[in-house]
Amino acid sequence: MIKKMFLGLALGFFAVSCSSDDDATVALSSLDVNLSGLENLGADFVYEGWIIVDGSPVSTGTFTVNDAGALSRTSFTVDAAQLASATTFVLSIEPTVDPDPAPAPTKLLAGDFSGTTATVGLDPVTSSGDFNNASGVFFLRTPTDEMPGSMNNGNDQYGVWFGTPGMPPTSGLNLPPLADGWKYEGWVVVDGVGPLTTGTFTGFTSVDESNDFSGTENNVGPPIPGEDFFLNAPTGFTFPLDVRGRTVVISVEPSPDNSPAPFLLKPLVGTAGTATAPATNNFNLNASSFPTGTIVR
Repeated sequence: MIKKMFLGLALGFFAVSCSSDDDATVALSSLDVNLSGLENLGADFVYEGWIIVDGSPVSTGTFTVNDAGALSRTSFTVDAAQLASATTFVLSIEPTVDPDPAPAPTKLLAGDFSGTTATVGLDPVTSSGDFNNASGVFFLRTPTDEMPGSMNNGNDQYGVWFGTPGMPPTSGLNLPPLADGWKYEGWVVVDGVGPLTTGTFTGFTSVDESNDFSGTENNVGPPIPGEDFFLNAPTGFTFPLDVRGRTVVISVEPSPDNSPAPFLLKPLVGTAGTATAPATNNFNLNASSFPTGTIVR
C-alpha cells in the first residue's frame, strides 16, 4: 500500500511538472528575410536583424553574405508574440564577436510592417532626408602644391576636389547628413589597380579627414573634401596620378570601417573630363548601389 501510494504521488508530480513545462513553452514563428544588394563584410563583421517591439529592439539573429551576394540564412525563428506585435524591422552591421547586446550605430536598412510585410530602405543611414535627390559637382586642381596666394603650377590633372572652384572653392555636394555610425568617402578608380581614397568626411564645407597624398606647400588644401595625388603612392599605384578620364565616386562607409575598399553604398558616381578647373564635372545618382528587400512574418 505504501509503495503504491508513493508511486501514485510520483506519477502525479511528473504529470504536474510536464503540464507546467508545457505552459511555459514559448510559441515560435518564422521571419523570412528577402534582401538583395548586400555584400560580404569579411570575417570581423556580420549582419543582424532586429524587430522593434514596444519601442525596444529584439534580435532576430545574425547572418553573413558571400561574394556572390547570397545570404547564409534567410529564415529565422522568433518569439511569435513579439513578432506579431513588432512595428519595424531594422538591419544593422555588428562585430562578429559582439559583447554589446544592443544594436550598433551602423543601422543599414529599416522598414515598418504593414500586415505581414515590411519593405526596407536606407532610412537609418541618414539623420534627415534621403538620397533620392543626391547630386554634386567636382573639379580637377592641385591646390596643395601651390604656395598660398600663388598661381597654380599647371598640373591640375593630379587632384580632385568636391565642389565648385573659386577663391576659395565652395561645396558642390547635395547629400543628406549622415546618422551616427556612417561617413562619406571619396574615391578615384584606377582601372586594373583599384579604388584610391580621397579621405572620409561628414561635412561638405571643410577639409576631410585625410591628406595622405597631398603636396607639401599647402598641405591642408581648400575648405572642401578632396585630394591631390603626389606623395606616398600605395602599392600598385603610380604618382602623380592623372585623374582625367577616371571614375570618381562618393560612397557611404560604416564607422568604424570594416574594409579599406568602398562599401556597397555609392550614391554618387561621375567621370572626370579632360578639362581642369575652372571646368566642373557632374556626379550622377547611383541608386542601383542601394540594397533592397522585404521582410515577411
